[in-house]
Amino acid sequence: MRTAIVNIGTIVSGNWKSPFVAGDTIVMADGRIESVGTAGAAAVESCDVVIDAGGTTAIPGLIDSHVHITFGDYTPRQRTVGYLESYLHGGITTAISASEVHVPGRPSDAEGVKALALAAQRCFAAYRPGGIRVHAGSIILEPGLTGDDLTEVARKGVWLAKAGFGAVATAFEYGPLVAAAKTAGMVTTMHTGGSSIPGSGAITGDHILAVRPDVSFHINGGPTAMPDRDFERVVRETDIALQVCTAGNLRTTLLCARLAREAGAWDRFIIGTDTPTGSGIMPLGILYTMAHIASLADIAPEQAVCAATGSNARVYRLDTGVLAAGKEADVVLIDAPDGGTQTTALAAIKHGDIAAIGAVVTAGVPRFVGRSRNTPATTAKVRVASCRIPQDFSGTGH
Repeated sequence: MRTAIVNIGTIVSGNWKSPFVAGDTIVMADGRIESVGTAGAAAVESCDVVIDAGGTTAIPGLIDSHVHITFGDYTPRQRTVGYLESYLHGGITTAISASEVHVPGRPSDAEGVKALALAAQRCFAAYRPGGIRVHAGSIILEPGLTGDDLTEVARKGVWLAKAGFGAVATAFEYGPLVAAAKTAGMVTTMHTGGSSIPGSGAITGDHILAVRPDVSFHINGGPTAMPDRDFERVVRETDIALQVCTAGNLRTTLLCARLAREAGAWDRFIIGTDTPTGSGIMPLGILYTMAHIASLADIAPEQAVCAATGSNARVYRLDTGVLAAGKEADVVLIDAPDGGTQTTALAAIKHGDIAAIGAVVTAGVPRFVGRSRNTPATTAKVRVASCRIPQDFSGTGH
């Protein structure tokens, strides 16, 4: 499929170093971005679907870097079906597993945790609920796992490893397991803050600095934050990614954002939701966190967008999250919400409002055009200008 978006008001790239792209058009073909900024009339006319953005803002699809996947589009924690498809209506086009710890009766032996991670990875390899891409299968680091075990599952496609829910006497014991997972080429993550579910324990800055995972999961608390004194140590003494989550402590989210900006570590500041958990289902969680840090922590709204897109993609080695030629074609059109006081999406985010979503495209395929069922209506009108295929992308049925 070839898809074009024209009449874009502002293009936010997702690259925090250069957050804007000049121009008003994006062309996508065969699941990849072909061009961003300008395009000739022939390139647009050759597209199967042309979306008129109506002057709204184009951003990369949002990446939720902390989703508690189980199997299928279902969460036993909240007994909810279809939550991932609903997250798409919050602008989330990629979900990254924070480990399948909520699977009922999850195993804790070495063979069991390997099998669980591999099964989850395989189940979502081609399954895209609502069009959202899910990176599942994060192996839970349990005592008894060896470097050979981690190399084995990595060779089979598991590339995420999670510390924080294993049967260890102290979190310091995760050090050798995290090191072995890194050697196997995995992205390593570690629960941070107070305990959350049975099997977890409090993990503070001392543990994080000793173990050195790639990502400090919900550094702002999941849901309970670590002591304030630990934040500056993790920010200034490590190169660990600083993930803040909606289902955490808002005050420490803002603290971490300010420290990251002051330390020149904004490239490490990333956003997730940490849902579904006891905090529930949050389809608009990323949008809320972007608005919180932009309006309350004096962060530019385009940099808040980058923390939820390109910075997540860089930390997790994904080929999306940035609007640039050759990247995976995940694009969201956002705008100021109808009835608000602002006139553009970025101004609305800075004002503290969540952005309204007018269209979501994943893998170059429009999933809906016109209005998200979960956000307010856009101020400007987003519409399908032309369509050569027998499909209604207006989203009237969602």
